[in-house]
Formats: sequence, C-alpha cells, structure tokens
Amino acid sequence: MAKPTSKVLVINDEPLILRELLKGLNAAARSLENPFGISFVGALTAREGLALIERDGDVQIAVVDDRLYAAPDAKAGNGRKVDGKRSLQVSAIKLVQKITALRPEIDIYILIEKEKEDQVVDALFAEAVDGYFYREERDYRGMYRILNAQIAERARTPFYDALKAYVMAAKDAWHTPGHSSGDSMRGSPWVNEFYDFMGEHVFDADLSVSVKALDSLMEPTGVIAEAQQMAAAAFGARRTFFATNGTSTANKVILQTMIAPGEKLLLDRNCHKSVHHGVVLSGARPVYLDSSVNRKYGVFGPVPKKTILAAIEEHPDSQLLVLTSCTYDGLRYDLKPIIDAAHARGIKVLIDEAWYAHARFHPALRPTALESGADYATQSAHKTLSALSQAAYIHVNDPTFNEHIFRENFNMHTSTSPMYSMIASLDVSRKQAVMEGYKLLQRTLMLADELREQINSTGVFRVLELPDLLPDEVKSDGIRLDPTKITVDVSSCGMTVDELQNELFTRFNITVEKSTFNTLTLLLTIGTTRSKCSRLYDALMRISREQRAPRRLYRSPELPPFTHLACLPRDAYYCTGELVPLLDDTDRINHDLAGRTSCDQIVPYPPGIPVLVPGQHITDNIVEYLVRYLRVQNKVELHGVVYQGYVPSVRVLSKQEERLLAGLAPVRRTRRRST
Repeated sequence: MAKPTSKVLVINDEPLILRELLKGLNAAARSLENPFGISFVGALTAREGLALIERDGDVQIAVVDDRLYAAPDAKAGNGRKVDGKRSLQVSAIKLVQKITALRPEIDIYILIEKEKEDQVVDALFAEAVDGYFYREERDYRGMYRILNAQIAERARTPFYDALKAYVMAAKDAWHTPGHSSGDSMRGSPWVNEFYDFMGEHVFDADLSVSVKALDSLMEPTGVIAEAQQMAAAAFGARRTFFATNGTSTANKVILQTMIAPGEKLLLDRNCHKSVHHGVVLSGARPVYLDSSVNRKYGVFGPVPKKTILAAIEEHPDSQLLVLTSCTYDGLRYDLKPIIDAAHARGIKVLIDEAWYAHARFHPALRPTALESGADYATQSAHKTLSALSQAAYIHVNDPTFNEHIFRENFNMHTSTSPMYSMIASLDVSRKQAVMEGYKLLQRTLMLADELREQINSTGVFRVLELPDLLPDEVKSDGIRLDPTKITVDVSSCGMTVDELQNELFTRFNITVEKSTFNTLTLLLTIGTTRSKCSRLYDALMRISREQRAPRRLYRSPELPPFTHLACLPRDAYYCTGELVPLLDDTDRINHDLAGRTSCDQIVPYPPGIPVLVPGQHITDNIVEYLVRYLRVQNKVELHGVVYQGYVPSVRVLSKQEERLLAGLAPVRRTRRRST
C-alpha cells in the first residue's frame, strides 16, 4: 500500500541557520515515529518558498521566520538598501497571506524571538497561523512532534475512524438492517454472488441509528459533528452539513429554510430541477432569469450580469438569489460583484456548486462561491471528489443563519436511516482534498492541457475554448472556464452525436459525460489517469483517420424564452388539473394548449432546463418546441410529459381551477431568517 509523503517547508534567510534547522529536524524525523513520511526542506527567500509551495503538492506545513531580509546589495535600482544594511524581503503577515491565498489548506507556523512574543503573536494570529516556535530554542524533537501532531489532526477522519473501529469490533447486531451484517446473504445459493461482488465490509458498515457511537446525522453531537466541523474549516465555511440525498435535496433544504410561502425568489431559469422543486415546496413567488444561450453549439451559459443586476434592483424585496456556478459545461460567474449587489439590497445568495466541489483546493479554480461572499453553497462531493454517489455538502456562511429552522427542514428531507458508508465517504473526501487535493488537481489540470492538444491534433475533433463557448451577451461579464470540463466539437467526424457515443461505447469501451447535437463534454477529475486520456485520444484518432464525410447535424429546437406565471408554482402543482394532448386528432400541434397554465415542470434531458414550470403560461411557441423536440430528439427524456397511450400530453389547470387561482397571490412579508 502506498505510504504518504509530507514535506515541511522552512523559510529562513540565514543559510547557516537554515542548514542547522533542516539537519536537526530531519534527524528528529528519522529517529521518531513518522507515519506521514515527514521530511524538511528549506528556502532562503519568500519567493523561493512560494514557488516551492506552488510546485510541490506534498508540502503540508510552512515554518516561516518572522524576519525575512534580503542580502546587502550595492547595486542601485533593485529596491534594496545600498549602505550595507539588509532590507526586509517581506513581512511575515504578507507572506502568510500569500501562502494562504495560494493554498489555504497548508498549516503555518512562525519562528519568533521570545522577547517579542506578545507583539508578533498579536499581529500574526489575526491571520491563518496555527502556532509558533522560539527562534533561539533548538528543541528539534519537540518541534517535530508538534508538526507531526498537526498533520495527524488534519488527516483525521472522525466519523470514518469510529465506523471502522465499530465494524472491526464485530458486535452482534440485534437491530436493523435486515441483512444483519450480510449474514442473510452469506452462503445463500441464490444471493451469495451479490455478497461476494459487493464485499463483506459494505454490509458490515451498513448499520442502524441504534449504534450511538456513530452519532446521529439528524442531530449530531459526536463524530459526525466533529467531521462536519473539519469539513467547514477545509472548505472555508462557518458551518458545513453532510447530506446523503445529493445536492438535489441540499437545494430544497436551503429554499425551504430561506423562503416562506409567497415570498420572492430570484433564480436562474437554468438552475437544476431540484431548485424548481424547492420553489414548489416552499411556496415561493419566483422571478425567473433567462440564461444566455450559445445557439451554435446548443450550450446554455450564465445569466447575463446586467439581467441579474436589473432584477436585484427591480425586486429588492426578494429573499434569495440562486445561481449555478459552474455550469454543466464549466462556465462560472464572476460572482463577487453580483453577490455584493445582492447583499446591498439585503438579499441572501445561494450558489449551486454541484460541479465545483474541488475548486477550493487549487488557486487556478478559485475564488469559490464562499470566497466570493455567498451565504450558502451546495456541492455534490461525489461529482468531482472521492465521495460515494448522493454524498453532498451544504456550506453555510450566512451571518444570520437560523440553525433551528434549517435543522427542521433538513430533517424533513433526511432519511432516519442514512447510509453510514456515504457519510464516511464525505469525511474521507475532505481528508483527501486537504492532504493531497492540490497535488491531484495539479495533475488533473496538466492532463486537461495535454488532452486538449491531443484532441485538436486529430484534425477532426476540436476542443472549444472559452471564447467559443461564451454567448455574445456575456462575453464582457468576466466569465471563466473550469478547465476540467472539456467540450469537443464533433461536427466534422461524419457521425451524429448518438452514433459517435455508441461507437465510443461499443468499440472502445468509453462513456462520456454529456452531449448536445454537435458536441461532447468530457469530465476530468482527481481520478483521471494519463492512460485513460491516452485511450480516449487513441479512439478519437482512429475515428478521425477513417475520414468519414461530414454529415448535416440537426440542431435541437431553440428553447423558448420564459413567458410569465399565471399563479404561484405551488398552487398549480397541487391542483388536480387535466391532461391535454400536445397533438390533435390529425397528429398536428394542438393549438388548444396555448393560453393554458402548466401544472408540472416539463424538462428535456438533456439539457435539463425546464421548458415549463408549474404555474407558467403556455404559448404556441412552447407547444411547437415540445412537439419538435419529441420528433427530432427521438431518444430524449422529456420529464413531466404524460403519455395517454401513444399520445404525449401535458397536465394543465382546468378552467375552473384557472378562475380560482386567477392572478398571483400577493407577497406575504414574513420575517428575515435570523438567529
């Protein structure tokens, strides 16, 4: 089994002192227990130290001298004194800030003079400093023990450790689940194969809430609470909560916490359908913001900044703004000015970061939503980190966070029988992210650059860069691209997207993330390997050499703009309604649907953006779009459409229900969510 490697960087400007420090500390590391593979390396200047931290993902701790000076230099014009005296390279505070900005997960210790302890400690401990050592003391073994303990603390997984210890104790279970640590399947002639395939620990670790040592997800006070606190520190949140129903449930919990029935909500129409479900559950009065669209490639981009800012000014009584960053295709907002504008009007901000949980751990991907000032961020840890499917984080930075209301809504959606393996995977994912996330992401970003070059070298397939992907209306909005999402133009390969995906799957054993009518999107993660990239490149190169003649690709119908709400989404959804066909008796578009009000959310997958939401007014354009989509995209999933036999239909308000719900209900101002 691979053993960890940890480096402690010592930055000191005196070569002899630095050499002595490194010699003594490395001797201590060799003579004492060293489970994390600790070794000590040095740098004489702040610049050299920062370069090493950026270059080497194994650096876990920095020990910084609080006095870093430049050597005397008689040459003029270099910013140093010329009278033989040494000038300060950089203040310790400034260096600490630079290290934290580059890699916030690194622990930092300061070397200080004992007589200046009070003044230095007061100044530095306002920053992200974990401790200090006296410069004149040479207790290398003591220093090593402290630094080893610091790494051990960050590498702890409180919940996983408790779960593993309990499983290894092999307690007799007189409680749920019914398989009783797999005993019901072990040796069975019918299902033992499943037991062997999954492995014994899957069942050993599938336990009941009756095991008090493993805490309660619904009201944690022990190892789950501790694991959540460590996750909050890792991701830069005031509070973090583990969710075992995915970001879908996390979004619903936040909406129900922040919005009372009838209150206003600003949201990107492109938001994940879970946000739209949250609108129904909360009884919100939504203000939908149309996103930008790249029609050439069928890619949906962010909402234009001017649209968001105008909505904030027009609806200052909104309780919450919800945006998705980054998008499925890797487009992410310049969030800070948007969040600042919302906060200036007293509007809280939730950012759906389902596809961006990894961003905190590499400077090329930051700032994150929390670093930009968001009050709430939800992340699918399973999408880009090492957590199990459905495992998610809810991060809270809201200074007026009301934990009681949040907890009531959280418990409404959380199973009373959560899967402990999923909780453990969130704990372990946090550990991996802080201990080696930077190193793994360095590799992922390097592989992404290499793969871009390889795909472009085929001469048939072309990687779309940010200017290609950005719709015109957001090109000046400061949008950035997550390079771990690669969108490939496949229009010259001589196959439809469906044919290409089938070719990759059946001939080359490759499955890709998503597609439009002329693109494929590839997702690179911390688990992506060079050999996997090589296999993909080989497959695309082989296909390109077959020199198929380009074919005409049929565009997906253009998504109609949002119309308006005839009533609150919740009211429409909970009505009985009636089914009206999309086609009339002659198999043509049923124009009788125009003017009716949808009861359901109608969502084509892909792209997963609602064409209709509950309470929305239906127009001829929308009916035509749905019919065209069904005819052109013969493999599409169109969620919300009901088939009466072979006839696709939509549930709409009956005429009587329309009269009862005529007009939007007035906004009922309740209370700001406060502690």
